[in-house]
Amino acid sequence: MTRTVEPLEPLEPLRTAAPAEPVARGKKRGRVLVPLLLVAVVAGAGAVAVARPWDRGTGGTERDGVEYGLAPVEQGSLSSSIQLTGSLVYDAPAPVLPAAKGTLTGLPAVGALVRAGQKLYEVDGQPVVLMVGDRPMWRDLGPGVPAGSDVEQLERNLLRLGHAKGLGLTADQKFTPDTATAVKRWQKSLGLKETGTVPLGGITMLPQESVRVQQVGAQLGAALGGSSIMTVTREDLVVTARPAENQLSRFKPDGRVRVKLADGSAVEGHIRSLIRGSGSGSGGEDGSGEGQGQGGAKTTVTIVLDGQEQAQRAGQSAVTVTVVGDTAEHALIVPVTALLALDGGGYGVRVSDGPAPRLVRVQLGLIADAKAQITGDVRPGAQVVIPK
Repeated sequence: MTRTVEPLEPLEPLRTAAPAEPVARGKKRGRVLVPLLLVAVVAGAGAVAVARPWDRGTGGTERDGVEYGLAPVEQGSLSSSIQLTGSLVYDAPAPVLPAAKGTLTGLPAVGALVRAGQKLYEVDGQPVVLMVGDRPMWRDLGPGVPAGSDVEQLERNLLRLGHAKGLGLTADQKFTPDTATAVKRWQKSLGLKETGTVPLGGITMLPQESVRVQQVGAQLGAALGGSSIMTVTREDLVVTARPAENQLSRFKPDGRVRVKLADGSAVEGHIRSLIRGSGSGSGGEDGSGEGQGQGGAKTTVTIVLDGQEQAQRAGQSAVTVTVVGDTAEHALIVPVTALLALDGGGYGVRVSDGPAPRLVRVQLGLIADAKAQITGDVRPGAQVVIPK
């Protein structure tokens, strides 16, 4: 809270500065003390991220028409952390596309977990099994097929699932008799006819060993085409946030963050990625970043959490993300509007603790939330002069 003060008497110059001489119109000006007019740039939930926010100006010790008040010098902690709203969601959503034609005869429930080697869905009464791989199936695999990376993917899965024990099978891109034997063992474990051949569409290759069904986009009895059958995700929850343009510099690769969950608990995490959007704009004033990207894609930050069990208990929900910045403890804090840019360099404040305010040169520390950390001949509880 500020209170009005009487018009200030002329200040004594700094002891280190030469006395100011009266200046006649048209003659060279002497050394003067320049009052500060602040332009505070507030990012996110109020953090200031500017290197030099004060202009020195060219006036005298007072500006005509400017009213002044007083603000207390506080002692406490000052932090440059910023906060914004994010979402707790399952990681890496991806569509599942059919590899062959047919009629959809079986679908998983939303939220179901499917692991490599298990049935993901069913076509024409036959299971389509999840396996791990980056390349989709594009042909039948069996004895006599040319060597290829799809054969190697299949062999790696057969080895991982334990169907090649005692065979001496290696993942070498060649469909050998040992490969056919391992395929028959796999087919037997599923109750399928043991042909030793994997038909196109019998396997869905996805990068992860287990998936969670997020959404089902097809109906039983539908004829398969090129459309997605479902969307799956990883089992882990991550946080996604959309920062405003003026907040992006605070999101460093692998930088630490703190996430407050919907149940009130907090969990630590780190920044995994920042994908720039095509939109432009400064974002919402509340720090949510939702004002960014008029008609374009928004910049998205993905945060990996340290406490997965804690996140799973909270479930998908909105969260508060704090990007950890610098912190000054037991600091002397004044409003940035109290700072005066001094002729010759440096800053000062005017302290009102006597008949007339006195000028005190100060050193600046952390600047955040429209406040400044100072050190100098100033005590906590003192009153400093600020423009109203």
